[in-house]
Amino acid sequence: MDAALPYLGFDQATRRLRLDPHEPAFVQDPYAAYRFLHAQGSTFFWEDYGIWCLGGFDEVNRALRDRRLGRQKPPGAADSIANPGERAHVAAFDAVEANSLLELEPPVHTRLRTLVNRAFVSRQVERLRPRIEALANELVDAFDPGDVDLLPRFATPIPITVIAEMLGVPVEMGPQLLDWSHRMVAMYMHGRNRAAEDSANEAAHEFAAFLRAYVHERRRKPGDDLLSLLIAAQDGEQKLSEDELISSVILLLNAGHEATVHQTGNAVRSILLSGVDQRALFVTPEATAATVEEGLRHDAPLHMFTRYAYETVDLGNGAVLEPGEQVALMLGMANRDPRAFAAPDRFDPGRADQKNVSFGAGIHFCIGAPLARLELQAGLKVLFERLPDLRLAAEPRYRGTYHFHGLERLDVRSDLMNA
Repeated sequence: MDAALPYLGFDQATRRLRLDPHEPAFVQDPYAAYRFLHAQGSTFFWEDYGIWCLGGFDEVNRALRDRRLGRQKPPGAADSIANPGERAHVAAFDAVEANSLLELEPPVHTRLRTLVNRAFVSRQVERLRPRIEALANELVDAFDPGDVDLLPRFATPIPITVIAEMLGVPVEMGPQLLDWSHRMVAMYMHGRNRAAEDSANEAAHEFAAFLRAYVHERRRKPGDDLLSLLIAAQDGEQKLSEDELISSVILLLNAGHEATVHQTGNAVRSILLSGVDQRALFVTPEATAATVEEGLRHDAPLHMFTRYAYETVDLGNGAVLEPGEQVALMLGMANRDPRAFAAPDRFDPGRADQKNVSFGAGIHFCIGAPLARLELQAGLKVLFERLPDLRLAAEPRYRGTYHFHGLERLDVRSDLMNA
């Protein structure tokens, strides 16, 4: 037991960690535990999850690219930490996951990613910058005088509107899309209960049914949206099946807003608490990009990503994975590795060692990363240019969940709101 962290227990000889991921002190500041664990060597067996974890930047970066490790569950493997136990009651959720890019490996993953990726390359998404800037300005214009919670008023509307418009899904369905997404994402939470599983399964069923009807409509009346493009997409003779199409669209809708909302809030918090000159952060495109990258490193929206072992893998420090076992790659911890970054806990957009693993790496590198970066760059630039005196109105607190890392509220104020 570390005296400064009484909620954490660590046995150096066996490298076993005892730490309840729901512990409030840990949820509010996981980086204190990460600092302790980096000092112990960054590789540990987390008893509460029952798996080995890697937290060093180089180790995580290598593991993300290691083809001996993958997302697809191998035959005979135990259920994942996110999806333990009997599965009949989550059949609709599993049906969506079965065709998800995120859960597949080559050759199927390669085919699906090639078809979907065409809409997300940087040159394609860059055309959306004027639309995102206009939307951000509209949202700032609508701020009421006084305190504003940026999460529902700014961070959430931008990515959900953009991905809905890209896909050709009615923007007014945003609240329903968010509800389905939040209920499905609950399946990845540690310690979830049967009620959360039933809700996620119901959401997956309703989401898929809505999209099937919408796909049939788009087949009859194609447009210039991403959904129509995916319906028509083919690589040689390889088309997306309808099940693959539905899973891909759900993944894009869910991933296309969830992490960006959290990252927007986290980045604003980091900026406002850092003491840096806010006016200098967005003066050039290069400064804006560096600010966004530092935000991604300093307080990432996803802190854990798992992989299955497809053969025996020696992780070092006494950690050996057998085929079918999982390893947790600690993205948020890797981004604060003192071996990889000078003063890792300092928010410093001008740092010379700028890098991060927040979008992953290797073949599962986030397909929506160019879009997320663009949304963050355009949205934050407008926010701080319009409100250069932006400041916190209350202490931000993180939601009581790990490993998705985002704020409950982000109350801010500015004398320029509706000026």
